[in-house]
Amino acid sequence: MMQTFSAHDAVELAVLERSGFVESRHLGSAVVLAGDGSVVTTLGAVDSPIYPRSCLKPFQALAAMQAGVPLRGAQVAVAAGSHTGSLEHMDLVSGMLAATGLSEKHLGCPTAWPSDPEARAWLVRTDRGKSKLAMNCSGKHAAFLWACMENGWDTAGYLDPGHPLQQAVRTVVEEYTEQQVHHTGVDGCGAPVMAVTLTGLARAFSTLAKAPSDKNANARTATIATSMLDYPWAVEGHGQSNTVVMEDLGVLAKTGAEGVIAMAAPTGASVVVKMLDGNGRAGTLVALTLLAASGALDVPEVAEVLSKVVPPVLGGGVRAGSLRLGHAVSALLD
Repeated sequence: MMQTFSAHDAVELAVLERSGFVESRHLGSAVVLAGDGSVVTTLGAVDSPIYPRSCLKPFQALAAMQAGVPLRGAQVAVAAGSHTGSLEHMDLVSGMLAATGLSEKHLGCPTAWPSDPEARAWLVRTDRGKSKLAMNCSGKHAAFLWACMENGWDTAGYLDPGHPLQQAVRTVVEEYTEQQVHHTGVDGCGAPVMAVTLTGLARAFSTLAKAPSDKNANARTATIATSMLDYPWAVEGHGQSNTVVMEDLGVLAKTGAEGVIAMAAPTGASVVVKMLDGNGRAGTLVALTLLAASGALDVPEVAEVLSKVVPPVLGGGVRAGSLRLGHAVSALLD
């Protein structure tokens, strides 16, 4: 059976301290690349396979756009994002479906409650209940369906790994990671998810981030990077960690399920982190710190952003501890 790295191969990336007692430890692996693609930092097993989960979305969106989908502005960002299901997000996805003549019922993702409280309250108040539009992958699925309509492909089977659209996604993933995909699974939304290494995923994000300033880059790749930074609320949601990182630092940020996060600066400096336990609460802390330690980001600016997005450790409603870096990461700042 194919599998990711083991605890033996991982390092301690972060710990949670409560009342002077280390309560939890997050083991994982991480890699940092310079803008030219060279490896700057490796922690743990960076060449073991992982499921990138939603970190693949910018490249799935790219495959849809290369298949003829005329995404623009915030549509690009929501197709590349994992949104909170706000009313803005649902309206955006509804508009994408309307452009194809399709509706919510055609989406292959499951129904869900939005994590956005206002939208959830609205769905409850209006007796609509769970919605496919509110599922955080609905933007990607709407783009997938749009690609099918543009090409006359079957819409009912668009999530099958053998479908022409998913074959196009595989081609994009292999091109940008510069790796052959040897294993494909099923993501939480039902779409195929391809196993790649941390290094391969970091390479893909590096190319994505550099595209707007590279005259030889794929124009659609540049559009995706630009749109994510121009409409960061559509990628995740107002006040959410990925959104804040993009707004305040101009760094592409994309979280994936099971403790994966990828970031890349406009220079192409990139980082990918995989928490082995699947808990992503320390991902932004570790990823931004690693970029700062490599010299890609300004340390004070990173510290300011981290003060906004790192979840507090509370006891009785007051601060009782902190989520902090593990020694393997903090040592890089010395």
